[in-house]
Amino acid sequence: MQSGEAARRAYWTQQFEAAYAFMFENILPYPVVECGEPFVSLREAAAQAGVDVAFSSLRHVNDLDRLFYLREGQVPGFLRAAKRMNERGWVMRVEDGYRTREIQKYLGRTPKIFDVVLQRVMWELEGKVPSPEFMFRRCTGLVATVPKFATHMSGSAIDISVLRRDDPALEVDRGGPYIEMSELTPMDSPFVSDVGQKHRHEITALMRDQGFVEYPWEFWHYSSGDAYDQFLRKTGKPAIYGAVDWDPATNAVTPMANPTAALNSEEEIRTEIEAALQRLAK
Repeated sequence: MQSGEAARRAYWTQQFEAAYAFMFENILPYPVVECGEPFVSLREAAAQAGVDVAFSSLRHVNDLDRLFYLREGQVPGFLRAAKRMNERGWVMRVEDGYRTREIQKYLGRTPKIFDVVLQRVMWELEGKVPSPEFMFRRCTGLVATVPKFATHMSGSAIDISVLRRDDPALEVDRGGPYIEMSELTPMDSPFVSDVGQKHRHEITALMRDQGFVEYPWEFWHYSSGDAYDQFLRKTGKPAIYGAVDWDPATNAVTPMANPTAALNSEEEIRTEIEAALQRLAK
């Protein structure tokens, strides 16, 4: 485990520049052939399979429900992964699943997240307030800023924590909680303890065995069948899951209009920076 503020700052900058490049250079142009698979409730699937899975009890942005759904083709792998965790004495807790446009748009603007990221960016800039363009750049790797590379909007990604089955009040140490916004956040952060790194690698290996690839810049995010998955595994195949609008009444999915347009404008980000600075000054 490394230490030292200068090293931490340099690592943060390097990692989230890499995340920005990954999104715009690799994922934005990646081909998607939407398969149209419907969604399946992970709560119902786990209950029917008799697998011990926990789900976050927190409300989402704007007091919306969290949508614990994946695409139909992903559910067998999800259940196998959860069962494997049970066999190891762990319980997967699903923190987040599908996100609508509204959820994704406002998630990164909530004070709980935006203020923390702004503080971290000002730390990176040694006290300077970032421009809206720079804040957009940093937020891109932490809370996807464009539907095309927001895999939660594809219904193909889940955020997870891992609990001890013998005492569900205790989390398996991954070097930080969900949701951590710091130099500890990237999956392979050298600033995480040896125990935390060991658990991250074990959980990732387990998830990969069941078809879910890790997002390199967040230690809690896993997906399959989308552009992240196909690019990171170098399959050469188009993604089968892209950003979609979902009709819960019919379980129909429709490819999202304008998936390459930013969810928040420069002016909206500028307004959030000003509001966050006022909150942080109190």
